[in-house]
Amino acid sequence: VQLVESGGGSVQAEGSLRLSCVASRPPHPRHGGFCMAWFRQVPGKAREGVAAMDARGRGTYLADSVKGRFTISRDNDGSTVYLQMNSLKPEDTAMYYCATRRYCTTMAPDAFGNWGQGTQVTVS
Repeated sequence: VQLVESGGGSVQAEGSLRLSCVASRPPHPRHGGFCMAWFRQVPGKAREGVAAMDARGRGTYLADSVKGRFTISRDNDGSTVYLQMNSLKPEDTAMYYCATRRYCTTMAPDAFGNWGQGTQVTVS
């Protein structure tokens, strides 16, 4: 499954952006779908888990640093995940990556085997 992110850009503090990540094929119904997650990374720092949602919209995870400002959602067939980012802060500046794994049981980056190329978010 290939993942393609979009929606990044430059925005002023307190502004909003909506990131999208499209999987090249929807989850197989018999397999129960897969977890889709967002991570971010700035140069010289470890990749950080931001948000995740399982195939049925349950088991949602949001990092403490983004709670109350970011929302994760998925479309009906589970092939697209969105990250609505409001009240952006300069510290949200990073490359944002989409990733998948079978279940949303961990946010350890090494546990995710499928990654997109990333989309840059810059907040000034």
